[in-house]
Amino acid sequence: MNSETAVIQKFLGAFIVALASALVLSGPVAATPAKEAPWLPEAAAYRLTLFLGNLEPLPWDDVGTAWAEPYRGSEFSVGALAWLDGNSDIGPAPLLDAITREDRQAVFAEATRLIARRIDEELDRAVMADDPARAQQAVRTARELYRSFADGIAAADPDASRRIGLAWLELNSSTGSAGVLGAGATPASRKTMEAAREVISLYLAENYLVDDFAPRRTLSALPETVVLSGRTIEVPPSLPPGSDIFDQDPLPRLVLNFEEQGIDETDLPLVAYGDMLFDSAQIFGNPAQGLGVACSTCHNRSDVNQRLFIPGASHQPGAIDVDGAFFNPIFNDRRDDPIDIPSLRGLRFTGPYGRDGRFASLRDFTRNVIVNEFGGDEPTPFMLDALLAYMLEFDFLPNSMLTPDGQLTEAAPEAAQRGEAIFNTPFAALGDRSCSSCHVPDTNFLDRQAHDIGSVALAYDGARTGAMDTPTLLGTVYTAPYFHDGSLPTLAAVVDWFDESKSLGLTGAERADLTAYLETVGAADEPYEAFDAENTAFRLAFSELTTFASTLDTLLPQRDAKHILLLTDTVAADLSADASTMSNLAARPEVYALAQRLAEVGDAVRTDDWVAAETSWTAFKSEADAIEERAF
Repeated sequence: MNSETAVIQKFLGAFIVALASALVLSGPVAATPAKEAPWLPEAAAYRLTLFLGNLEPLPWDDVGTAWAEPYRGSEFSVGALAWLDGNSDIGPAPLLDAITREDRQAVFAEATRLIARRIDEELDRAVMADDPARAQQAVRTARELYRSFADGIAAADPDASRRIGLAWLELNSSTGSAGVLGAGATPASRKTMEAAREVISLYLAENYLVDDFAPRRTLSALPETVVLSGRTIEVPPSLPPGSDIFDQDPLPRLVLNFEEQGIDETDLPLVAYGDMLFDSAQIFGNPAQGLGVACSTCHNRSDVNQRLFIPGASHQPGAIDVDGAFFNPIFNDRRDDPIDIPSLRGLRFTGPYGRDGRFASLRDFTRNVIVNEFGGDEPTPFMLDALLAYMLEFDFLPNSMLTPDGQLTEAAPEAAQRGEAIFNTPFAALGDRSCSSCHVPDTNFLDRQAHDIGSVALAYDGARTGAMDTPTLLGTVYTAPYFHDGSLPTLAAVVDWFDESKSLGLTGAERADLTAYLETVGAADEPYEAFDAENTAFRLAFSELTTFASTLDTLLPQRDAKHILLLTDTVAADLSADASTMSNLAARPEVYALAQRLAEVGDAVRTDDWVAAETSWTAFKSEADAIEERAF
């Protein structure tokens, strides 16, 4: 056995923790995603196969890679094929043949049968094991493989899900124990193990080991008997192994124009409501909504989430294809063209919008994101007003080495000052223009135009698809990689690209000076949030969420049920989810109770009981004030 099997022993505990966290939440999905337990290599490959198999066009190379290599972030150093070779007697040849033939239905069938056989193989090992430790290890492995099917069974056949869940518990408790130094040893109960194993294996045989699966329009882990019944089943959306939609660390500092002027967000209800919407998955359709994906998932605190990654939709961390098949199939442009996530800092200065500048209006751009890219319902005028009011407050990070009109201060290093001269020098190869012709220093280092600099491969001869909106250079030290596709890892690489592709003829020293200038322009005095024992990330979240809730002082008197429910559903779920990150464990129950109080406001509004809604809202404010100091 590969030594990495020891990793499996951590899986069950991690799975239970994740399950417990999920059970705390009820109702709408929080925009704070829960971390998932690790996956065994073959289970990960199977889940990736299901996910990739539902993309159109289907990325066949990625399907092959899913089985050949470890998934991104895997705790195992080998992929599923190597893992199977060292840990199983089941060969993958039929599956590999189906992948080679690019037969989607056959790949689904062979992959499904392979996982089901692996579960049975581990159950055989558990029943036949000659000592409790080996039996327990085999049961753990089998149960982790069963995760491949678990969500499909739970959604489509909850009774069977409960029966199988009990069978797993019986297996775990009947493997026996070696005791401590021989004392307290208990023998395995073979009869109980075999009975529990039969429950699981029989269900696998009927649903996942069939000879001919019904054709699947959507690949999923639904049981075959349910598929044949014709019932419509909603399986909660999920991301494949290797995905990462969590906040970046360290957390970027958010600079808001009104805050810098000493204005409290609670005094700006339209801005505060827009802030809430920016963090709300409820404004999108599924799968984004069910996954907790919000505007802030990609643009957390107006910046770039450089860790975001979804297999099949991202070619590298910090990039996403928002017009592919996953988020909104009707908007699928059938092009594999993920883009590097842009920063939203200084948004009021950076129009037109979109990497290629196709939207002159931020309002139109925002609606396109909600409705077309992420399949949400048509936003109300109030929602768009609020979102724009909030986003237009995004400011650039303060930089003491730069004046407001884009000139270097005395604090800038000498190399940057030499680089500034190069930045402003016209080059014949650039049509007698300079870097500053497009990145104009006194207009935030942009010109509000789109240019084709040759960084985009043309889609066809004569295509005019290469023009990209000029990006600002402010804050760029913290937004790597660069260009629309994130193809250049550093600012030095950007300088090299221009020098080589445009034949600028810079010396090595000049390249270094120009890079120093870009790094100085793109720097910031305090780019990240600073936390300590009590000034925690949760305290920041608590302050934000209670600020969002403060808009109820405006919405409740207006009896604005639609926008109230959007707020209570979002904030109550997020407050409950974020409570799990608290350092002050003693105050955690109070935060859960506070979240429930806000949910009560929504419940009352749904029944048109405005008196009860006002009562719960008053109680929420009082309780929030009472626990504020302990909310860390």
